Amino acid sequence: MATSLSVSSGQHTEAGKKPVNQDFHGLLVPDNHQLLTKGIAVAIADGVSSSNVSQIASESAVAGFFSDYFSTPDSWSVKQSVQRVLRATNAWLYAQTRQSQYRYDRDRGYVCTLSVMVLKSATAHIFHVGDARIYRVHPGQLERLTNDHRLWLSQENSCLTRAMGIGDQLDIDYQSLPIQPGDTFLLATDGIHEHIDERRMAAIIRESGDDLDAAARRLSATALEHGSSDNLTAQIIRIDSVPSSRENSELFQHLANLPFAPELQPGQTLDGYRIQRQLHASSRSHVYLAVDEATEASVVLKLPSMDQRHDPVYLEQFFMEQWIARRLNSPHVVRPFAPDRQPGYLYLATEFVAGCTLRQWLLDNPAPDLETVRKLVEQIARGLRAFHRLEMVHQDLKPENVLVDTHGTVTLIDFGATRVAGLQESDTADEQPGPRGAALFSAPETFLGDPGSPAADQFSLGVITYQLLTGQLPYGAEVPKLHKRSQLRRLTYQPAGLFREDVPGWVDDAIEKAVHPQAHKRYPALSEYLYDLRHPGRDWQGRQRPPLIERHPVAFWQGLSALLLLALLASLAFD
Repeated sequence: MATSLSVSSGQHTEAGKKPVNQDFHGLLVPDNHQLLTKGIAVAIADGVSSSNVSQIASESAVAGFFSDYFSTPDSWSVKQSVQRVLRATNAWLYAQTRQSQYRYDRDRGYVCTLSVMVLKSATAHIFHVGDARIYRVHPGQLERLTNDHRLWLSQENSCLTRAMGIGDQLDIDYQSLPIQPGDTFLLATDGIHEHIDERRMAAIIRESGDDLDAAARRLSATALEHGSSDNLTAQIIRIDSVPSSRENSELFQHLANLPFAPELQPGQTLDGYRIQRQLHASSRSHVYLAVDEATEASVVLKLPSMDQRHDPVYLEQFFMEQWIARRLNSPHVVRPFAPDRQPGYLYLATEFVAGCTLRQWLLDNPAPDLETVRKLVEQIARGLRAFHRLEMVHQDLKPENVLVDTHGTVTLIDFGATRVAGLQESDTADEQPGPRGAALFSAPETFLGDPGSPAADQFSLGVITYQLLTGQLPYGAEVPKLHKRSQLRRLTYQPAGLFREDVPGWVDDAIEKAVHPQAHKRYPALSEYLYDLRHPGRDWQGRQRPPLIERHPVAFWQGLSALLLLALLASLAFD
């Protein structure tokens, strides 16, 4: 059974009847962990005949793509990584033209087409700008996967409507499709595909058998025979194997090689750590405070519990926490402890944060003032943004996973539920539906099968804000009871002002928006939420807050009914 992605390839390029070959192409197959996290990349570029520097654009676009794509964070999805790289390359090419003698004639500048295919896990990701083509090869025919960005002005004349470097903005076609062993793809410039019909190209590839280089050369030779006067480039990629299961992932294989640590007692040592005391124990994990004997630094060790040691899903999530921690860089996210020695057992080691959980802090400070709440929430948000910048979602934000030290500094901990977009693409198993974190702090959409998102983290942060101010939950215990989307309308926000009169109405409105039952109605960015917690909106200037009956009619009538009941009971008592 195959344990990784592998391909066979054939490539050929030539100038044809032109003096200069303005095409450029490439294929990169990583020989390290990036085969799992980034995949295999293929790229083909075609210069424009009207430009005598277009070959520089083609080479720069392809070489720059390979260099920059494999330098993007492993946690980013393929789509985000490639689109960011291509837009940066486009900006560079456009700037080169603007600074050159061709700044007033874009057709003579640093312009080229570019088509990219990234094969990751069991998926092909296709990105396309221009008129090179990507096909999937079927018996006897080709399936075109890209559309030409070319406008025909007459039977002989045409122009590109999209190309790299042609403008400061770049519109990229994108699609993804599943792949399996035996699938074959053809990438070709217009010097080939405009002079051979698709059935003939498919026949040439089929007749060449396993010699894909020969097939690429035959495509070029055939196009020349049919009158092609352009540069000619063909790439043929055949899928030999794809990762078949979670157990075969590189990450899981690394994890499986580490033995489980025994249960620990104070005074024992493990891999150079001296155990001081147990900090936490649950059915999922055991957490210890320890001292690194080499540096005398305080360290927190987290070990999987005995109950979870035969659960491969849990164990892979456990191992991923260390991987995630090493990629985050924020003063508000716990840092991994990484000594210069290899671990002998399966555990997570992080720096020790002297403080208490936000849950304990709230018990010790049951009515914090608004400014203190703002400062805590702002620090939590900065920690969350470190996740979101890397396309990660914490998914288990709750008071127990937030530490507060004696200076009021906040640190986020516990990444066991974190969703990583880049690795989600590599996981061939279906993502388990339902919330990954604490039910009372999870967003409504996660109970309905939607994957975690930054908007879901924002919901959790809004709930924490509300609880810091009121000690309550904005929807009580109703959110975990959701089973279908129509029930979202039944969730009624309880104004924070009902529990605490000194909460300004505009602050209440900000929290209400952050915890809106529908994700698309929350803030587009955490920064906007933080801003609104400190600044009344424009519509609040010079007007009174609407009465409660207008803002929350259900809460108004519930409160009025309660008052009437109390009045009735009082009158009966006097009688």
